[in-house]
Amino acid sequence: MNRHLRTRCGRTALALAAALTVLASTAQTADARPAEAGGTLILVGGGLKDGNSEIYGEIVHKAGGVGKARIGVLTAASVPESQDPDAADPNACSNSHCNGLYYADLFKHYGAADAQWVPIDIEHVDAADSDAVVAQVESMTGFFFGGGDQYRYITSLLHGDAHTDSEVMAAIRRKLAAGAVVAGSSAGAQIASGPDMVSGGDSYQALRDGSAPGYFEDPTRLGYIPQGGFGLFDAGLLDTHTGTYGREGRAIRLAADTGHKRVFALDENTAIEVEHAGTRDESLRVLGTHGVSVFDLRSARTSTVQGRWAIDGVRYSYLTDGDHYDPRTWHVHAADGKKPLAASAATAVPANHDAFYSVDNPDGVPYSFSGTARALTATTAQRTATAGTFETGPAFEVLFRKRGDTRAWTTDGTTTATFADLEIGVRPAAG
Repeated sequence: MNRHLRTRCGRTALALAAALTVLASTAQTADARPAEAGGTLILVGGGLKDGNSEIYGEIVHKAGGVGKARIGVLTAASVPESQDPDAADPNACSNSHCNGLYYADLFKHYGAADAQWVPIDIEHVDAADSDAVVAQVESMTGFFFGGGDQYRYITSLLHGDAHTDSEVMAAIRRKLAAGAVVAGSSAGAQIASGPDMVSGGDSYQALRDGSAPGYFEDPTRLGYIPQGGFGLFDAGLLDTHTGTYGREGRAIRLAADTGHKRVFALDENTAIEVEHAGTRDESLRVLGTHGVSVFDLRSARTSTVQGRWAIDGVRYSYLTDGDHYDPRTWHVHAADGKKPLAASAATAVPANHDAFYSVDNPDGVPYSFSGTARALTATTAQRTATAGTFETGPAFEVLFRKRGDTRAWTTDGTTTATFADLEIGVRPAAG
C-alpha cells in the first residue's frame, strides 16, 4: 500500500440486512475455554504475509487451537464496498466485506474451526450496537482487526467523537479480559493504543515541525489522537510499518512531545505478543521475520540546537523472533538459541545518508535505521556512528553510541540479531 494513501471516510449506504439476519439465526454459544487472568494481544506491524504460519498459527492457538478456534474478523478500517471501484472483482477488491472474507479464509486455512466477518464498517456503525452482531462476537474465542485507517475504527466501534464503547467493542473487551485473543495488523494493531495514538506523519517532517493533535490531510504531518484508540495496550506508544517506512524518527518525536517514556515500533510481518494483557503478569514476546524497536525515553533530554529540536539520551533496543521483553523491569531477554555477540571484526559502519528511508529517495534502503545500529553493535572499530536525513534545509543527524551496558546477541556468530541499550540522539546537522 502506498505509504501516503489516505482514503477519507464516507457515509453512503451498504446493504448488510441479509448478513445481520444470518447472524441472528446462527449465533452460537461461546467456546468454554478456561478463563485466564487477562487474554492475549498479538499486534502486527503491518505487511502480514499469507505464509506467516508463526503469527497466524499463534492467533489460532491462543483462540483455542486447531479445530476449536473461532475467529471474528473486523475490517472496518477498510473502505466500504460502495467506495471500492473494484468491489465486483474478487481478485482486485479491497473493501471491508471483501477483506473480511479474505482473512476468514486464511484463518480457516490455518486450522480455525470457524472464522467469520463481523459486518461493521463506517457506513453501518449501527451494526456495532446490534444484538445480532453482539451475539456473533460472544460466540467467538478470538478476534482479528485488519488494516486500513485506524480512525475508521473510532468511527465505527467507538461512536466517533463520543469515544465510547459500542456494544460490540464492550463485548470484545470482556472477551479479552476473560482470556480471548485480540490480534490486529497495521491499523488493526495501532487501534489497540491508549492515549496519543499516532494518526499519520513522516520522520523528517516530525523532527522538523513536531507533532499536533488531530488528523491531517497532509500525510507527512505528524498527528495524533489524544484520546487514543481502544486502550488495550498501555505499556507504551505504538507505531507500525517502522523499518519499511522509516518511522523511528516520528515515534521518538511523538513520545517526547506527549510525555511518554516508551515506544514500541513494530516492523512489518512481525508482532508483539502480549500475554495476560492488562494484568501484573503481562509479558511481551516478539514473533516474525524482522523486529520490534523499543525506545526508552526515561533519561532523554530535549533541547534546541541551531534553532531546531534535538534530543539525547534515548535508549534503543531491537528485539527479534522469540525475544522477550519485561515491561515492568524494562529488560530484554534474548530467545533461547541466541548467543551473546562478542564483537571481533574491526569493520567500519557503512555510511548512511538516509536514516529514515525517505519517500523522496529512489535509492533508499528500508530498515536503514536499525541496520546502522546493528552494524555498530557488531564492530570493534567504532563506539559511535552517525546517520543523516536524505532531506536538507535543515538536515538532521542521528548519533548512535554504545553504552557500558549495551549488549548484542547473534544467531550466526558474527552479525547482530538482537541488541539492548544502545544510546541515540537526534540533532540538526552541523553546517
